[in-house]
Amino acid sequence: MRASVLYSAGLPRPYADSKPLVLEDLDAPAPRAGELAVDISYSSLCHSDLSVVDGVRVRPLPMALGHEAVGRVAAVGEGVADVQVGDHVVLVFVPSCGACKLCRAGRPALCPKAAEANGSGDLLHGPALLRTRQGERINHHLGVSAFADHAVVARESVVVIDDDVPDEVAAMFGCAVLTGMGAVANTAQVQAGQSVAVFGLGAVGLAAVMAAKLAGASAVVAIDPNTAKHPLALEAGATHAGVPDEAAELIRQTTGEDGADVAIEAAGSARVLAACLEVTNRGGAAVAVGLPHPSQELTVPALQFAGAGKRLLGSYMGDAVPGRDIPLYLEHWRAGRLPVELLHTDTRPLAELNEGLDALAAGDVVRRLFTP
Repeated sequence: MRASVLYSAGLPRPYADSKPLVLEDLDAPAPRAGELAVDISYSSLCHSDLSVVDGVRVRPLPMALGHEAVGRVAAVGEGVADVQVGDHVVLVFVPSCGACKLCRAGRPALCPKAAEANGSGDLLHGPALLRTRQGERINHHLGVSAFADHAVVARESVVVIDDDVPDEVAAMFGCAVLTGMGAVANTAQVQAGQSVAVFGLGAVGLAAVMAAKLAGASAVVAIDPNTAKHPLALEAGATHAGVPDEAAELIRQTTGEDGADVAIEAAGSARVLAACLEVTNRGGAAVAVGLPHPSQELTVPALQFAGAGKRLLGSYMGDAVPGRDIPLYLEHWRAGRLPVELLHTDTRPLAELNEGLDALAAGDVVRRLFTP
């Protein structure tokens, strides 16, 4: 198998020159009990991948990167009875044990056992399987390691989907769509007639825009300093788009009120999250979706919570239940209500991953897909 391995984080940019991701030939491991082998068709580059390469999200190295992908099941481990060889599957970056308090409460994205495995570079059912040619352990990225032509994952890391879904569409459902849609539908539970502001128009933010329109929001205001993304946001369902300095006035003009009912932070910035709280209506909610640098701290007027009844909600993986939500979102896509194709900027071979990191950092792409 071929996989893209990160040996050192924080190398100088441009990454096209420093080449932090190394495409290597590795021995393909067999799936253990509770695991599957998947032949990857397309993987998708996300800011969470870039954050690991930058050294912002500290992960154990070396690591085979990539956490959003689609493929076909190539082999089934012992004890897996509900997935067959040849099944079409979306890979998701948080497996869940199904037995802990949070899993039983319907919040599998917060499963502690999954968080422990993801943090250590292991898989849900056992230690890391990948090795260099010299026998050195290679850690798994979020239980997936999708920048490859093949992966071994926990059964809980896949959702079986119908064969009619094009791989180029399905590849974006395991993170971007799941996270952005879920932030609106599950975390904020936006209702028809409410107003929504979305700060940050990457793939997750644009998926949140689509979700807000789908929910029947009366106004969807999309905010990003990159004006090149504004037409795409309007095509995705935003009623208005602007830059951060225009946000408060644009929301006021659009809603006729001093704030939005729900503000989604999808930029990975504590400063942007503070801005979301500021432009949230009395009784409204600001939803934190992005992953800021661990050193960033949030300082806001405390009185706006008790005094104005505002809520600050954390949303990891959109509070999703993948086996429930991905089929539901695919039904919206089939019906033409969820134009996920808009997120797909282009497709390149895995050999161009380092160049893709630069393009993503520059804001030149939304979702670049990669083929093995």
